[in-house]
Amino acid sequence: MIEHSLLIDALRLLGAGMGIVFSFLLLLVALLRLMSWVAHRIAPPGPELSLPPTPLAAGDVALVAVISAAIARYRAAHRPTRGRPPPARPASRP
Repeated sequence: MIEHSLLIDALRLLGAGMGIVFSFLLLLVALLRLMSWVAHRIAPPGPELSLPPTPLAAGDVALVAVISAAIARYRAAHRPTRGRPPPARPASRP
């Protein structure tokens, strides 16, 4: 008989604890939404600023070419293999 009352007390405590945690989380969500609404009312988001594209200088064109080649080489070396061994890697330079 005492086990039955202990089980009932444990279930009541479980329900109370879960109810308190759930209520706190609901309150937290409500407060965050309220704060977000207040922040948007105080300072509405402004227009996004974007910079116009700038023409590439001679050095930039070479840099873009080098970076593009490096990306292509990396992708070729790390392409998923389907039953084949991966390609041999070049020896590293000292």
